[in-house]
Amino acid sequence: MTHLLPDTDVVAAYISLRTRTVELLRELPDGEATSVVPACPDWNVAELVSHLVGVVDDILANRMEGVTTDPWTQAQVERLRGLSLAELADHYASVGVGFDEVLPHIPSPVNSQLVMDAVTHEHDLREAVGRPGAHDSTAVKVAVAWLLNMVEGRAEGMAAQLRAIGVSDFDLLRSLSGRRTSAQMRELGLPADAIIEALQGSPLKPPA
Repeated sequence: MTHLLPDTDVVAAYISLRTRTVELLRELPDGEATSVVPACPDWNVAELVSHLVGVVDDILANRMEGVTTDPWTQAQVERLRGLSLAELADHYASVGVGFDEVLPHIPSPVNSQLVMDAVTHEHDLREAVGRPGAHDSTAVKVAVAWLLNMVEGRAEGMAAQLRAIGVSDFDLLRSLSGRRTSAQMRELGLPADAIIEALQGSPLKPPA
């Protein structure tokens, strides 16, 4: 059984989250560019957005060697270093025109993983600048579906167990994407130790 959402939902989810992110960036003052991102403390806001936009650049340019590794993501940050938040917003919007033609051809489950990474960083950004919102977006649902599919492949029955607890999709997203401590997960009623074990070997590590 797969938990993944239909490809049409995945494509729509990415386009919507990009639109939200571009709009948010255009609202932010330039000074926010250097704000540290609590969920990714090695990056500031501009660097986080550079990665988000840089993924699209790399897919369009077929720069996929080392995909998801630290050198791959850091190269994205370095290529776009020095751009203002407004310039990053414009760049994200402009490359989106070509990317929208590519999106429907990205196979499942890679397309859902792409949305999971992007929406996770959307909420990393929102947390960093104090602009919460979009907790119930389709992108959140797509991301949770991919994460549940992933943990189910590592621990049979875990997806159903997590769903039965009844926490929101947003809390599941932040917990399964390494944005909640074990204590925070336990406060939600989630099996923190089992989640941490299921995430072993992935880059989705809960903070200390």
